[in-house]
Amino acid sequence: MRMNKKWNDIRVVAFDADDTLWDCQSWFDEVERKCCELLSPWATAREVSEGLFATERKNLSLTGYGTKAFTLSLVENAVRVSREQLTGDVVMKLLELGRELLLFPTTPLPEVQETLETLSLSRRYQLVVFTKGELLDQENKLHRSGLEQYFSHMETVSNKTEKEYRQLCENLGVAPEQTVMVGNSFRSDIVPALAAGAYSVYIPYHVVWELEKSEEFPHERLRKIDHFNEILDILG
Repeated sequence: MRMNKKWNDIRVVAFDADDTLWDCQSWFDEVERKCCELLSPWATAREVSEGLFATERKNLSLTGYGTKAFTLSLVENAVRVSREQLTGDVVMKLLELGRELLLFPTTPLPEVQETLETLSLSRRYQLVVFTKGELLDQENKLHRSGLEQYFSHMETVSNKTEKEYRQLCENLGVAPEQTVMVGNSFRSDIVPALAAGAYSVYIPYHVVWELEKSEEFPHERLRKIDHFNEILDILG
């Protein structure tokens, strides 16, 4: 596909973290599965999962995104579906499941490290991480991934809206049209970035959290790819 010449003006390439640079949602899905097993004496797996999602959505405005927020909802939902019959040992097991999510391996997804290295060596772009969630957790995941050497800047925000994308560009001293956002969530990585005037590269992941699902649409400043290294073709 022939690219618009304005793609040649890109100075900053911003990357989402979870499920863009490394696998994340699969670990949360596995914890949810284990939680359903623990709570099987009181509720079906469907009841547990639907209750957990409803609890997360209810708490979102107060707790935001991230592992600790998820763990809080995990325990709250468990207390509710068990009709407050949980014993201390089950609560401790739920807390341990949440702790596991703070330590899982953030092995780079296929082609990620090679692509970042190529972009870094070109010295044409400033590479940054722009993600949402809990600051310490996101910093630790980047450190565990071994990818932090490729990034000159990292910002972790409570949510990604048009406002946050404009603020990112202001912090980096570039215009939105000089920025491209790369991510797996159409709702968080693509829509608000386009609204801010930036370019976007959408790379879907095989698992998506229910709250991140969004209807897709075409746009002149958007490219959808299947393989991470296709970013190099887009940026020339």
